[in-house]
Amino acid sequence: MKKVLIVDDSALVRKQLTEIISTLGFEITIAKNGQEAVDKATTTQYDVITMDINMPVMDGIEAVKQIMDKRPTAILMVSSLTTENASITMDALDLGAIDYILKPGTMNVGKNENREEILQKIKSLSRIPKRRLQRQASRPPQRERKKVVQELEQTTDSRDIEKVVLIGSSTGGPGLIEQICSALPANYKYPVCIVQHMPEQFTKAFAQRLDRSSALNVHESASNMELLPGNIYVARGGVHMNFAKKTSGKIVIREDKDKGDNFFQPSANDMMHSALSVFKATNLIGIILTGIGDDGADGMVELKSAGAYTLGESENSATVYGMPKEAYDRGGVSEQLDFKDILKKIVTLK
Repeated sequence: MKKVLIVDDSALVRKQLTEIISTLGFEITIAKNGQEAVDKATTTQYDVITMDINMPVMDGIEAVKQIMDKRPTAILMVSSLTTENASITMDALDLGAIDYILKPGTMNVGKNENREEILQKIKSLSRIPKRRLQRQASRPPQRERKKVVQELEQTTDSRDIEKVVLIGSSTGGPGLIEQICSALPANYKYPVCIVQHMPEQFTKAFAQRLDRSSALNVHESASNMELLPGNIYVARGGVHMNFAKKTSGKIVIREDKDKGDNFFQPSANDMMHSALSVFKATNLIGIILTGIGDDGADGMVELKSAGAYTLGESENSATVYGMPKEAYDRGGVSEQLDFKDILKKIVTLK
């Protein structure tokens, strides 16, 4: 039987999470603070730990650090929808936590969707092989990089775009996205557009964090923002990142607030579909990384069918082989590679 440790100083949140997770038939244990969590997690091997951030005795960040050092476990942070907690949650992901959920009932769209997301993530994280967690825990933190000031006047605009890199990812993705952004050289020629499943407060904190570790400028997307070569764009949470060509020929981002049939917003499918309406397919590179569900699978099929080059992360390296599996099974992947090889392809793109 799978084992879950729920860590929270709030009796109400512990009760809510227990009621939701118990429907999976998993064995549930509780801890009321970070120190209690560390003590229990180092004597018992849990399949998943849900970890609150602000707790007495020891907070969730220190608890994550100690658990990942002593007995790596799939940790799911439990966060409220605040900008401060978004930034702290990013710190936890740096330390080896796999993903996060919002506190039960905090999603504006209603408790049922929040409940479904919690169940989906608990199930997926409980299946992650322990060897994958060891690798996640040993990932070195990204260093802050200073932007290189170009001596020559920048004359490029969106009409100079030769190729566009489109990336979709979800659970397990933030660390990979950070590795991509920090690896791209200052003279990288192409815009990189990223859909990472996160709510709005989180995408802003995420884009700011990526900007600090990248030689390129990283932006949270906004309507009418021009798409420029050598820049990175993170889709804003709560809206789809689409593209449009103005009468001048310039390419801009258009935000779409209509969720449509997508479970996630932003959606990689939406981004990829929109890119095909503006760019030649042969100038597009579609990439699907680790994640729960099938977002991006149909978009990848559409891209590949139109003549674009598409890459899917392999089961061997994906933290959660959900999104890349669906893209591969539906025929939307030109090449399936380990993440390190995908990273190399992106960096050396000609």
